[in-house]
Amino acid sequence: MGGTGAEQGQVKALKTVELEWKNGKMSEVPGSEKEWKADLVLLAMGFVSPVASILDTFGVDKDSRGNARASTDFIGGYATNVDKVFVAGDMRRGQSLVVWAIREGRQAARAVDEFLMGASDLPR
Repeated sequence: MGGTGAEQGQVKALKTVELEWKNGKMSEVPGSEKEWKADLVLLAMGFVSPVASILDTFGVDKDSRGNARASTDFIGGYATNVDKVFVAGDMRRGQSLVVWAIREGRQAARAVDEFLMGASDLPR
C-alpha cells in the first residue's frame, strides 16, 4: 500500500501496489501501482504491529507500547485524538486473541455509526 491522495486534509484516493515474496522478503511488483478514488479508507491489517509511519502520518497519539491510543468507553470509544480516525483490535491493544479483535471491531463499528449518524442501533 502506498500513501493516500489528499486535498486540504480530505482523503481523495488510495494508491496501492501489488506485492510478491522474493528471497524471503515482500517486494513491490513493478508497474502494478493503481489509484482508487475514495472518500473513506478503512485499514484492516492483521498479523502486523501498528505501523508507526501510518500513526505518525495521521498524527495519532500512541500509548507506551506504540499502539494507537483510544479508549473503549461507551461514549466516544475507539476514537483517537485525530478527528474522524478510529482504531480497534491489534492497532489499539496490540497483538491479542481474535475474539478480542471481533469484539472491538463490533464496538468500533457502533462508535463510528454513532459518530456519523448521531445514534446507533448496532449492538455493543
